[in-house]
Amino acid sequence: MNRLAGVTSPYLLQHADNPVDWWPWSPEAFEEAKRRDVPVLLSVGYASCHWCHVMAHESFEDEDTAAYLNAHFVPVKVDREERPDVDAVYMEAVQAATGQGGWPMTVFLTADAEPFYFGTYFPPEPRHGMASFRQVLEGVSAAWTERRGEVAEVAGHIVADLAGRSLAHGGQGVPDESDLGRALLGLTRDYDETHGGFGGAPKFPPSMVIEFLLRHHARTGSEGALQMAADSCAAMAMGGIYDQLGGGFARYAVDREWTVPHFEKMLYDNALLCRVYAHLWRSTGSDLARRVALETADFLVRELRTTEGGFASALDADSEDAAGRHVEGAFYVWTPAQLREVLGEEDGAFAAARFGVTEEGTFEEGSSVLRLDAGTAADGPDGGDADRDADADADADADDAGRVASVRARLLAARELRPRPGRDDKVVAAWNGLAVAALAETGAYFDRPDLVERATEAADLLVRVHLGENGRLCRTSMEGRAGENSGVLEDYADVAEGFLALASVTGEGVWLEFAGLLLDVVLTRFAGEGGQLYDTADDAEKLIRRPQDPTDNATPSGWTAAAGALLSYAAHTGSEAHRTAAEGALGVVKALGPRAPRFVGWGLAAAEALLDGPREVAVAGPAGGELHRTALLGRAPGAVVAVGEPGGGEFPLLVDRALVDGAPTAYVCRHFVCETPTTDVEELSRRLGG
Repeated sequence: MNRLAGVTSPYLLQHADNPVDWWPWSPEAFEEAKRRDVPVLLSVGYASCHWCHVMAHESFEDEDTAAYLNAHFVPVKVDREERPDVDAVYMEAVQAATGQGGWPMTVFLTADAEPFYFGTYFPPEPRHGMASFRQVLEGVSAAWTERRGEVAEVAGHIVADLAGRSLAHGGQGVPDESDLGRALLGLTRDYDETHGGFGGAPKFPPSMVIEFLLRHHARTGSEGALQMAADSCAAMAMGGIYDQLGGGFARYAVDREWTVPHFEKMLYDNALLCRVYAHLWRSTGSDLARRVALETADFLVRELRTTEGGFASALDADSEDAAGRHVEGAFYVWTPAQLREVLGEEDGAFAAARFGVTEEGTFEEGSSVLRLDAGTAADGPDGGDADRDADADADADADDAGRVASVRARLLAARELRPRPGRDDKVVAAWNGLAVAALAETGAYFDRPDLVERATEAADLLVRVHLGENGRLCRTSMEGRAGENSGVLEDYADVAEGFLALASVTGEGVWLEFAGLLLDVVLTRFAGEGGQLYDTADDAEKLIRRPQDPTDNATPSGWTAAAGALLSYAAHTGSEAHRTAAEGALGVVKALGPRAPRFVGWGLAAAEALLDGPREVAVAGPAGGELHRTALLGRAPGAVVAVGEPGGGEFPLLVDRALVDGAPTAYVCRHFVCETPTTDVEELSRRLGG
């Protein structure tokens, strides 16, 4: 066992038995490099990363490679999900130097943590024009020994370049109607009209962009925005990126058709997409959106929920196949013969046609990823023949749906007997905040109180384990034990977002209070000049650059997520300080939205809420009542909902809100103007864009 034994990160623990003498990221590691006068090898990855596993097996488990590495370097291993700040700083350097990035990330540093040579995956032997890992190690070691001045010069230039980068954050005010219109036009240009989504391969789920499109449609009536959102969601749900048996989405598709995924399943993707499909159903009533939202929510609870009530980070892409090999996708793919073995000849042939399983295969070695045929009805697995009469069509559809349900259940039961992918049990605060919001809203929309309970339990864990008495968050926990790493901006923003959603759904004002506590820390510890926000607190560990990124990646940027949460909190409380901070932070959307809308979708969604008000809805009456549910189903962008009995003091919006004629009553306000209170469900729906 090396120095990684006893850490909480599942990724680091995967390397605890390596012959490499790994150190965790720590001052002691750099002191050791200085004492020995050797460079630091920084290796960054995460537990469900396929190519991280490959490089570990090929190089870090190799005795000869490890011996050379130990003799000439101080090797440091970092879990990017525990230390997103370290990952962000050095990934910025990698991308600046090479034009690309990814994981595993391999960076060589001086003892002062200054980078001077970069890469990602390196093979054990020279391959496809790539040097072998051993060749890289020998080359870096030689440069360190023989050309130290050159190394120091390169490192100095890189650090100076990173430190000198200024971030254009707008400065011209908040995004306006024309800015959002130009952003929509940019998305239209990048839209894949044939397959949905944006850009080519690899294709990632555009969750944050779809949230913007749905809000833009709600505010402006743009049918083009709604069509892009709905068609993208349909294409993903029918593709191989969606688990047609167990629900939930894989990380991305390697092709533009959504056919073959990279099979890891991440908490953040599924939380974001669960909420997207729930919001799509709210906008359209689509049966497909309802089904996928609920199946994804059930996947989250069934496969990612931890014993303590939180949600684990990810399921691995790899698992054992029938031959005992540890390969990508083995748990999920099928051959026609495997279908027949489980279902028999007739149903096996039906399933192969239904789910696109061919003898040639769509994946590797003749296997196929399950997906729905393009001819299948968009709103579910039960298609129909337009030439049949209505009664016959209904009967046939019912029979077909029953057959599909039976096939899915039997295949899922058979799949459960396969070796399962590994699970990263680390609980990440930010991603659990996203899950809380998704499960709370999905449970409320579809009358699933069990989902609201699971959201509440996860929120309780975040308060009990992650939130300190001073309002500071820790980034991760394992088995109910808080990790040592401080929360970053996305943790505060996404947890606040989850708490705000939970407050609106449950009518429990304590969640609004907790959100305010977190957002006060954002204002005091993460804010800079001119509306800028930083990814780390002002008292966090000092790196070669204080990370700061307003663009979405796999999750909403901390910057724009904070802007959205600040705006919602201000709408709930009337706090001018929080509203001003939100408006200042959204200046970056004015700068980036028209130029790079695909990468600032969450900020564009927050800007839609700002342009719409957002509307403030107070329901004097019982939580869960018809008027409350109508308020939650309102489509007005970013509307906030407070519910409670008259006279309750949990929500500022409910102060002095009385019943009208003894009936539950809704009050809708925006831009400092309130409409006449109403007790009528249809009228409330109309006022909120229903």
